[in-house]
Amino acid sequence: MPAKKYITWVAVAFVAFYVISQPDGAARSMENAANGLAFAADSLATFVNGIA
Repeated sequence: MPAKKYITWVAVAFVAFYVISQPDGAARSMENAANGLAFAADSLATFVNGIA
């Protein structure tokens, strides 16, 4: 279990470093992730409406 804890902290440190060093890139990444989630939700809603 300690290895999992260390990997988590390393990942958090990497994300923090990325956000601090390249805020524009981090903002674009978050925007892309949000757009992907919105597209997935829209596709799921279309599928469910098609079944009903």
